[in-house]
Amino acid sequence: MNLSDSRTVGPHSIVRTSAAEAVFNSIRHSIESGELPVGSKLGAEATLATQYAVSRSVIREALRSAAALGLTETKTGKGTFVIASRAGGDLKLGRFSARSLMEARPHIEVPSAELAAARATAEQLEEMRGLLDAMEDEDDPEIWVALDASFHAAIARASGNGVFERVVNDIREAMVNQSETINLITGRQHPSHAEHREILAAIETGDGAAAGRAMTAHLTAVDEALTLILGATEA
Repeated sequence: MNLSDSRTVGPHSIVRTSAAEAVFNSIRHSIESGELPVGSKLGAEATLATQYAVSRSVIREALRSAAALGLTETKTGKGTFVIASRAGGDLKLGRFSARSLMEARPHIEVPSAELAAARATAEQLEEMRGLLDAMEDEDDPEIWVALDASFHAAIARASGNGVFERVVNDIREAMVNQSETINLITGRQHPSHAEHREILAAIETGDGAAAGRAMTAHLTAVDEALTLILGATEA
């Protein structure tokens, strides 16, 4: 289908093995193949949702990941436009880049987990358990990444260190965007469940060293997924 200034892309129906991933891959292929050249305007959310036979939330997730890779840009009141034919060398996550985020997070979240093992209250531990339970029962990826950020923020709060808590809250939006894109492209959501449980188990037993190691392992896995994405874009 070729509309003059508003184009839709890809097949008209996608089987939901991972609907957002399928939509994202279709849009990305259309951009990188030149079917959607730079400057093209994508269809409205409702139009794309009908075309792909998915919900608008699925379309929004796919478009956020396309924007994070630097392929598209959504202008309020105007629509979503193709701004590059290839993904950039980093993810655009609002105020912070993915590389900056991953350079900083180990220096904040590892000691936060270590301190939380010594300082977390019973109420804070219960909050963390509830967040992980909710994440493991959640099918909506948009809600899941918000819960993920809440879990990391809860650890920083339980550390009793106001600086760590403030910094994690400041980067929270970028963490949500990064997690969403990594999950969509590399399928990191389910492995994260086991990693989060390891972190919480160490905090619950008061083992600061183990909590630090578990958080390090989790962030290393996230960084490896990010490197895979960025390596693919740079290849």
